[in-house]
Amino acid sequence: MPEGPEIYLASRFINLISKSRIYGGQVVKSEVSTKNPDVPWAAKYYRVTATARGKELKVTLHEGRDEEKKNRSTLDILIRFGMSGSFKFTQVDETPKHAHLRFYTIEEDPPMVLSFVDYRRFGRWEVNGTWGSDRGPDPMWEYPSFRENILTNLKSAAFNKPICEAMLNQKFFNGIGNYLRAEILYRCGIAPFDEAREVLSEIKPFSKWHESTLSPKTPTSVKCEPDILDLCHIVPKEVINLEGKGKGYNVDLDADEDDYKAFKEWLQCYYQDGMKNMVDHNGRTMWFSGKPGKMVPRDAASRGKKQGKKNKKGVDEEDAANHGSSRKRVKKEDEDEIKTEDMKQLKEELKEDMQKQVKKEVKREIKKEVKEKVKKEVKEEPKKGRARKNSRKSMDVKENSAVKTSITLSNKLAQKLKDNKPKRANNREKNPVKSTKTPKAKVTKKVKDINSVHRESPVRRSKRIGSVVEN
Repeated sequence: MPEGPEIYLASRFINLISKSRIYGGQVVKSEVSTKNPDVPWAAKYYRVTATARGKELKVTLHEGRDEEKKNRSTLDILIRFGMSGSFKFTQVDETPKHAHLRFYTIEEDPPMVLSFVDYRRFGRWEVNGTWGSDRGPDPMWEYPSFRENILTNLKSAAFNKPICEAMLNQKFFNGIGNYLRAEILYRCGIAPFDEAREVLSEIKPFSKWHESTLSPKTPTSVKCEPDILDLCHIVPKEVINLEGKGKGYNVDLDADEDDYKAFKEWLQCYYQDGMKNMVDHNGRTMWFSGKPGKMVPRDAASRGKKQGKKNKKGVDEEDAANHGSSRKRVKKEDEDEIKTEDMKQLKEELKEDMQKQVKKEVKREIKKEVKEKVKKEVKEEPKKGRARKNSRKSMDVKENSAVKTSITLSNKLAQKLKDNKPKRANNREKNPVKSTKTPKAKVTKKVKDINSVHRESPVRRSKRIGSVVEN
């Protein structure tokens, strides 16, 4: 995957080949690149320049032939290389298969084309784009602000992670990738899975190494050891200054081993014999030496080293006939590498799709169950209502009948009691008295007084009895 040094090499490559060339006509986008926008540019003559910052490249189109003329229109195309992006300069007849953006030269025989090649199609570009707001300063060319951006934001949640994972956060470590983090941590002697905040909090705000390199007064005998942030500035610059072909600036599947010879000799840790590797929490392989650190993933796993590709120049004549089959095998191996590297991204997409489908199915099932329950309740409600009404009516009827029967029984009993009472002599009819009210009242009073004697005190009782006797 292209990292900060590769992006800078791409900008240098574009500037070198475009310095004395004039481009013209429309900028062509491939039909296959559907996720990227068209480039609305069709100037008769224009020049091309490029600048790099971290993992972003800005290609600028300048209208006209001459550089000195002002007030000419310009267009910026911000490009992110993805997993396999690169620029190639070839003849039009030899345009690469996966060239998704093409700039054609004019007044040149044979006609040439500058192409953005991306066989895995993860690369993206923006018309009139600016540097990403989610990307920090470039450690190679903006080192003071790069250092300040990290040390003033150590409270950020990004530094809760292991240092090897925090170094892939482009908001703080713009341009640092998988092989750079391995080389930097190996040279520092830092365990890759130690907490990032713990590692970086020990660093001072100013760099003695950087000050000593800038000031000519410092004696050569005094040596200042670079810290981890200093190495984020030193190590990428070593890559772009490699002798010979350096990194090779070639990420094709059929690239020769010679294209990477100087780079492979420069590597000390990444993909080297005797080194350990472990898959981090993001699914990326971390190469290291010694102890991994405190924040090792729970299901920590390592990946085996893959066999290198055969050198085309070392193919014998006897194997020439079988070279096609071996080439296919190599391509299959590369496809396996692509699968392993992109598996996480593909799995996440599949998980999202599966989750959406599962949610839809669950919603449908829930809706069906709810509808069925509602239908059953609607059907059972009138029956229950009728039964309740009938039961209430029956209860009311029973209660009323019980009340009626109790009333009739009480009436019958009262009647029987009346009938069984002894009959008094009707002396009133035989000896009629003119007025019987006064004696009746007197008698009743006496009876009441007598009956109430037992309720009163003996003193009162004696007085009452005496008064009654006197009367």
